[in-house]
Amino acid sequence: MPPVRGGLCRLYGAFRGRINLALAAACLIAAHPPAAPRTVAKGEPPLSAATQVSGGVRADDQSSLALDAVELWLDPDPATQRLAGRARLVLRAKAAVARPSIDLDSNFTVRRVTVDGAPVTPARPDGRPDGRIVLPAPLAAGARATVEITYDGTPHVAVNAPWDDGMVWAKTPEGHPWVASTTEGYGCDILWPCLDFPEGEPAVATLHITAPAGLRAPANGRLLGVDTLPDGRTVWHWRARQPNTYAIALNIGPYLEQSGSYRSRYGNAIPLHYWHLPGEGDKPRQLFGEFAPALDFFESLIGPYPFGDEKVGVVETPHKGMEHQTINAYGNGYAKAPEGFDWLFQHEFAHEWFANQMTVANWDDYWLHEGFATYMQPLYGRWREGEARYAAMMEAQRNQIVNRAPIVRDKVLTEEEVYEPTKGGAGTDIYYKGSWTLHTLRWLIGDRAFFAATRRLVYGRPDPRPGNFTPRYASTREFQRLVAAEAGRNLDWFFDVYLRGTALPVLVQERRGDTLRLSWRTERDRPFPMPIEIQVGDAAPRRIALPATLPVPAGAHVVIDPASRVLRDSPAVTAFQAWQAAQRTAK
Repeated sequence: MPPVRGGLCRLYGAFRGRINLALAAACLIAAHPPAAPRTVAKGEPPLSAATQVSGGVRADDQSSLALDAVELWLDPDPATQRLAGRARLVLRAKAAVARPSIDLDSNFTVRRVTVDGAPVTPARPDGRPDGRIVLPAPLAAGARATVEITYDGTPHVAVNAPWDDGMVWAKTPEGHPWVASTTEGYGCDILWPCLDFPEGEPAVATLHITAPAGLRAPANGRLLGVDTLPDGRTVWHWRARQPNTYAIALNIGPYLEQSGSYRSRYGNAIPLHYWHLPGEGDKPRQLFGEFAPALDFFESLIGPYPFGDEKVGVVETPHKGMEHQTINAYGNGYAKAPEGFDWLFQHEFAHEWFANQMTVANWDDYWLHEGFATYMQPLYGRWREGEARYAAMMEAQRNQIVNRAPIVRDKVLTEEEVYEPTKGGAGTDIYYKGSWTLHTLRWLIGDRAFFAATRRLVYGRPDPRPGNFTPRYASTREFQRLVAAEAGRNLDWFFDVYLRGTALPVLVQERRGDTLRLSWRTERDRPFPMPIEIQVGDAAPRRIALPATLPVPAGAHVVIDPASRVLRDSPAVTAFQAWQAAQRTAK
């Protein structure tokens, strides 16, 4: 996610022929009722309180459910701004579940539910799920159930996607429908019946998305085929392995396509695809030209592209962007930047490693997604141009750290409780303070240990190769253990100060005559044995342990941390931020 702020009516396999796929799609997609074109206002219809909660503590033992597979038939109608859908979910109980339940927004009407083929009576006569569909029978540990749900309705329209979730019903400059969805904050139940918590990822997702005549519907994973219905609409069939819960997205428009293939450092060929609007001149080709260098950077520094057997996919959207697995949303308008690459494309692409391959099991560890993905921009600048570019980009991030709340609170949280300052969250500090925490950690333990720990965090092993790893869940505590193992020492004090505290450490300087005393002051007097670099006069900078008392000639010029290695309190930055706030208020 960018900082501020997917009888005859049986589906046959693709190997049985295209006619069967087309017939199945025509039969299984719920028909739209006749309706005149209309426009639904942003923020309407309102979301239920249950839908607005994504992650957090799950009621009725829902966290004991796993989703072995999901198959979705999604038919969005831009004219009526309605969505008709059908979902087939294979649920598995990791432990006994007394009240198995599936999340779905109450703006939908559930027309039919079956469990293992047997119809289920709706909990409410009007068919509204009230945020959750509760199944009638418990599931024993290890038991499976196949649930089919047919539903339709007017999905919530985003106020300001992607920071506020929902549908985006837009028009291209030529007046064609341009449709997108985002669900990271409020969760997948805005769009489809799901398990709306991070570990609710389906092991495999098969998508059948209907597009109006003349439009295209790029989506997650590999394209299985495209079928044309008698009325000219097309059905796009996709299959993705283990997409994260908010990664499944709708994208429909009059797209043109840039495509190619990349031979990776690991020997595999990776398909490259960019779907973009027509009439944009050479700009789509230029952005597509950034795909291969970005891939080379990530594979050289982190490891193999996690979804090389599917594709690198990017689609132009009427909102800023989002890390939708193998179909990243891009809406940066081809903006130019002094670093010479498109930061938004690179940031969302970073999430293929830090969010899609490695997903946090609890939103409390969300900084592992956004902090790492944000740190990849200055690291990419360094890879391309060297230390000066890296330093300039890190400085820009430093000025945006606000320190209003801890980044990690060591409890199960919802996405909004982490992201939204009004709900006690750290806001954009999960991006910028997270990035600077990684910058300081890399200097503290060195490149070898830092990237070794990062690689193990992402892949779960030190030697990733295409085919020897799968998407995984991770946590801050695991990263701490990996860092300790690679650095050869316990560094919990580091994470406690930067992630679990609010205020930054203060470097206390006391200069008397020809001596200089340096020490740290931290919130709650937390231990903080952080070394620092010091430069006296024209001598080379040297790294010293703190606290320390140093001989310094009277009148000598002293520079503390000349290369800005250590994240610490800065009165200058605080004053600058206060001045900026006053300027905004004055306007």
